[in-house]
Amino acid sequence: MLTLQVQAIDFNVLIAFVFAALLLYVIARLLLVPIRLIVKLIGNVFIGGFLLVLFNLVGSLFGLNVGINVITALVVGFLGVPGLVMLIFIQGILG
Repeated sequence: MLTLQVQAIDFNVLIAFVFAALLLYVIARLLLVPIRLIVKLIGNVFIGGFLLVLFNLVGSLFGLNVGINVITALVVGFLGVPGLVMLIFIQGILG
């Protein structure tokens, strides 16, 4: 007949395992939040760049254009249409 022997897990090993799991969770959370922020920022830059290109296409009929670079794309990406209007006003003021 076979006998099955089960060894008891040492309490220190169990505590170390739980601590390692919690540490892994905390590290994963700390790395995941900045990655989400970076992805959102890149997405906003592309949306802002697209809006600037669209504005320059339509605005060229009226003699209006806004330079397209990372900063203007970020402004329009974060603020949307009000950011685009703000850039137009700033360009008009600075000439």
